[in-house]
Amino acid sequence: MTTEPLGPLDRLLAERACERLITEFIRRLDLGEPGTVADLFTPDGVWEWAHDGRRVEGRDALRAYFNSRPADRLSRRMSTNVLVTVVSATTATALSYFATYRVDGYTEGIVPARPPANVGHYEDTFRKVGDDWLLAARSLFLPFGGATERLGGR
Repeated sequence: MTTEPLGPLDRLLAERACERLITEFIRRLDLGEPGTVADLFTPDGVWEWAHDGRRVEGRDALRAYFNSRPADRLSRRMSTNVLVTVVSATTATALSYFATYRVDGYTEGIVPARPPANVGHYEDTFRKVGDDWLLAARSLFLPFGGATERLGGR
């Protein structure tokens, strides 16, 4: 079986769909829909941490994991330097960098600025399922990280 090479427009559309998926992932985590992040993964999708071997596999487990975030968590993620590589008409990979600003115990208002809680990069694998690009695997590499601060010292 031979595979036709992707034309420039199809390649561009695939790259853009994967970039948008990375941005949607962040939006859902930061703006109050963390459980729906699982819908951005394939049914057998994987989220893993390279430094300690943690791994969450499958949409149900991913939904439970992302829904377990504290309700009083305030976070904002900055994502940059997104480099998508289209491997075929149905697979792609990406590398992207991030910084996470995060506190627990948030109630309202503006929180004084502080350093990011984490800085690192993601290595992603995407798979096209039907007309949609989804995350098949997301690996987190965290060279700079620390505990999440709790406001009010509790």
